[in-house]
Amino acid sequence: MNRIDLAGQGAVVTGGAQGIGRAIAERFLDSGAAVALWDCDAGALDEARAVLSGRGTVRTVVVDVTDLAAVEAAAHDSIQSLGAIDILVNNAGIAGPNAPTWEYPPAAWRQVLDIDLTGVFYCCRAVVPHMIARDYGRIVNIASIAGKEGNPNAPAYSAAKAGVIALTKSLGKELAERDIAVNCITPAAARTRIFDQMTQAHIDYMLSKIPRGRFVEVGEVAALVAWLASRECSFTTGGVFDISGGRATY
Repeated sequence: MNRIDLAGQGAVVTGGAQGIGRAIAERFLDSGAAVALWDCDAGALDEARAVLSGRGTVRTVVVDVTDLAAVEAAAHDSIQSLGAIDILVNNAGIAGPNAPTWEYPPAAWRQVLDIDLTGVFYCCRAVVPHMIARDYGRIVNIASIAGKEGNPNAPAYSAAKAGVIALTKSLGKELAERDIAVNCITPAAARTRIFDQMTQAHIDYMLSKIPRGRFVEVGEVAALVAWLASRECSFTTGGVFDISGGRATY
């Protein structure tokens, strides 16, 4: 493993109890960061803390990213426990059901947009003032190749992730004169529990579009995020980094 130097850094990873978020947390800990895991699943957080605490400093916060007051409280808690939030990774998200747009349940549309897009906005809104006060920060938003290309029968997820890309670019420009980098990544699908929300036909469709012929590994995503979260990522901001196995066309 190429060890990225994150020694002395405090990092928040939303949706950090499992899947991609947990892999990112593991990589951060192995790179010397102290990590706060934010997740709505208290049981998964307890299990993650028990397993990861041997690798470094791990804090856990039960938080619903669609609740602004809860996000603000989690940010305050993490600043107190870590000393600072140097790194924010907005990873929490859901896939939602698979259905064509004209049949898509309105309630599911609102839920996916609330978690996958508004949740990113809330977390940035709560943490960015702290980064501005210190004139330092690294924000990495987990978007998706679906946000670039649009997946059929996943209109809410595709729209939300496209919104994450645009939000990243907007915030990156707003903070460009400071030592605060805001970037996002657009991974192809990884085989995590999010697949439980999808039909097999949709899973097969996603795999068929990846030239490498396989799903991305969570560790591969974590490796890219680790560099984007480091001090070495000092010039790039508002960027969109592809990790789609060759699927992306731009």
